[in-house]
Amino acid sequence: MFKSKSQAAPSEEKEQETAAEKKSAKKEKSGKSGSRKPSVSELKYLGGWLMSKMARAGAKLLRSNADKVNRLNVFPVPDGDTGDNMRMTLESGLAAIENLDSDDLAEVMRVFSHGMLLGARGNSGVILSQFFAGTAKGMEGTPKADPVTLGRALEMGVDQAYKSVMTPTEGTILTVAREAVDYAVSRITPQTTIRTFFADLVGEMHESLERTPEALQVLKEAGVVDSGGAGLLYIMEGFNRALNGEEDSEDGEGSEAADRPRSSVPIPFGPDSKMEYGYCTELLIQLMNGKTDISAFDVEELKQFLSGIGDSIVCFRVDSIVKVHVHTFVPEQVLAHCRTFGEFISVKIENMSIQHTDLSGSETPPEETPAKIRNGVVAVTNGQGVRDLFLELGTNEIIEGGQTHNPSTNDFLDAFRKIPADNLFVFPNNGNILMAAQQAANIYEDAKVFVIPSKDVGAGYVALSSADLTEDDPEVILNCMKEAMAKVTTGFVSPTIRDAEIGGIQIHKGDTIGIVGKTILLSDPDRGCAAYRLAVKLLESPGKFMLTVIRGADATEEEEAVLRQCLKENCPAAEVYFIQGGQEIYPYIFIAE
Repeated sequence: MFKSKSQAAPSEEKEQETAAEKKSAKKEKSGKSGSRKPSVSELKYLGGWLMSKMARAGAKLLRSNADKVNRLNVFPVPDGDTGDNMRMTLESGLAAIENLDSDDLAEVMRVFSHGMLLGARGNSGVILSQFFAGTAKGMEGTPKADPVTLGRALEMGVDQAYKSVMTPTEGTILTVAREAVDYAVSRITPQTTIRTFFADLVGEMHESLERTPEALQVLKEAGVVDSGGAGLLYIMEGFNRALNGEEDSEDGEGSEAADRPRSSVPIPFGPDSKMEYGYCTELLIQLMNGKTDISAFDVEELKQFLSGIGDSIVCFRVDSIVKVHVHTFVPEQVLAHCRTFGEFISVKIENMSIQHTDLSGSETPPEETPAKIRNGVVAVTNGQGVRDLFLELGTNEIIEGGQTHNPSTNDFLDAFRKIPADNLFVFPNNGNILMAAQQAANIYEDAKVFVIPSKDVGAGYVALSSADLTEDDPEVILNCMKEAMAKVTTGFVSPTIRDAEIGGIQIHKGDTIGIVGKTILLSDPDRGCAAYRLAVKLLESPGKFMLTVIRGADATEEEEAVLRQCLKENCPAAEVYFIQGGQEIYPYIFIAE
């Protein structure tokens, strides 16, 4: 599947410029420095322009292979999203440097890594963003880097990536990054160039990835290599291709949902309508040294300006990037004022008269800014029924997401800003979302943020059900939640996408499996039978007598009726409750207490 080290290493037979290199060499001179952008043959140093080119090439190759990375899933179920999470994280970094025309490597890496930090999704995306954040720190004050400097910076990237994980596991993306960087650094000599350094880096990354099943038994049993490591390899292969002037002919499916045309919907806003609610205006601004003194930039002054032309203001700064949200009748004034400080990374303007009008023509008044509260709750949910359940339990802000649709660090920050609370309790409800939530909590400063380690919806549901949100002491609430989660077991029913034998369970493509935690308990060709068998196993566990069944979008009412009857007849002592959750991927989720 992946090339060997010898195949990955570039040929050193010739040094003449390719046509692409010649074209690069003819680019216009910079207005500030008067120097031309370097061609790829000048590889004793890595500068900002070349780094930007490498980043685009890395994102392009990963985009083309994201589905392959998604399929490198330990469990043979259709919930792999590592490739998509890493792709979207990397593309957030690209968006940040899109308008940054600089050959200063430190500046490019700083902006690029912060863009990735805000856009990080899933554990793999967060680890990737931390790897580049550490690398950027290693390049501070370095307008261009030689192989020694580059190697040291990458070592800092590896170190920060490891520190971002509470319990690092070998045989993962961490191992692939560490072994490749260690090898490339060990090969540095006075003759090493940026090109030969990356040849060594990518070559060893191939070898390290192929070794991951030997380091992690679960990979060996599933017959796959580590998905995060594979994603990192595609990125670095793209870097290497850019260094060697190679063009990737695969465009992939392109990119983001934002690039796809939206479907046509009726718009209840015509030529005689009255503008009643204004525009919801959101911006991400990259502060620019050429426009403002970044060190002296005052967010409060920007908030004061926005308060004069709008309301529902959210405005905060992460290093040199500013997030703005405001409801206003004059979005053009917001744009003009903000652009005096820098350039836009993204802009979104929506007509709230459309947002507040339903298809029947009835209108709802604009939301009022909520009063300050002691404790607030943010939860990630998937499915309308699950969403309603968490809202009924006191959740203030819902983030739509879950497996295959992980929210970003910035999505959490946006949700936090909407709740004027002293304390925020955050329920990721998915093990692959925990790190993004924690990363957002580390950034946010306007409240104490407590990320509840709810790795599934069952843990989050039981924890929130047990909490007294009127309690003043957040530690009391936190301890109560953790005690409740320790007593719950959540099971998932999922279709399979390939043949496998895992933990002694023989699985065939098209079967339905029952999962608890990281263990497959059963496989059955019939979905209804698999659901019943898993439910019984959960109720047979010591101390478990209550079962909440959350029916997903793919399960039918008829199927549910059969399951109800079977449990009633065969588990008469159990208390069983059914909820129409509407979640994707999993036809049934069982919460046993």
